[in-house]
Amino acid sequence: MKKSIKLHQKNIDYTLKVSKRAKRMRVAIYCDGSCVVTIPRTIPQTIVEKFLIKKSKWVLDKIEYFSNFKGTYSKTGNKRDYLRYKDEALNLAEKRIKHFNQFYGYKWNKITIKNQKTRWGSCSKKGNLNFNYKIVLLPESMTDYIIVHELCHLGEFNHSRKFWNLVAKIIPNYLEIRYELKKDKVNFY
Repeated sequence: MKKSIKLHQKNIDYTLKVSKRAKRMRVAIYCDGSCVVTIPRTIPQTIVEKFLIKKSKWVLDKIEYFSNFKGTYSKTGNKRDYLRYKDEALNLAEKRIKHFNQFYGYKWNKITIKNQKTRWGSCSKKGNLNFNYKIVLLPESMTDYIIVHELCHLGEFNHSRKFWNLVAKIIPNYLEIRYELKKDKVNFY
């Protein structure tokens, strides 16, 4: 359900989701600048605005942060932006995978670029590597981390210590990048 609220003289549009699986209220700002508030069924919707007002500095800071990325993020991740960046994202992913795979030597089936709202990438059991088209709009270090992360799933299909050791061989500062992604709600994993 689409809603709007005024925070520090700025109108902020947000999506309110009521989830039977949610255990607490949460707000997320995504890389496209969209704001999503998720609440359990047991919390009355009237509390949402108070929650957003309480978190207003954080919400506005994150929206501002994402506006500084290179490229232009669409608030909705619309089809036009997807079509605009899809080929560039595919070329980038193919180039970086070939570069990093010189070290690993993994085999993959195919690379696909998608328009996903909640994921940066995924790796299937069949060896298909999928990436969000918005990887092309991120700083290089974040893009490389996402690509190496998915590439390493070809060797370890989990998030075990062995998996993270594989990531660390190419991205030794992966913990810092991962922290930045999580801190700024860039991370969709």
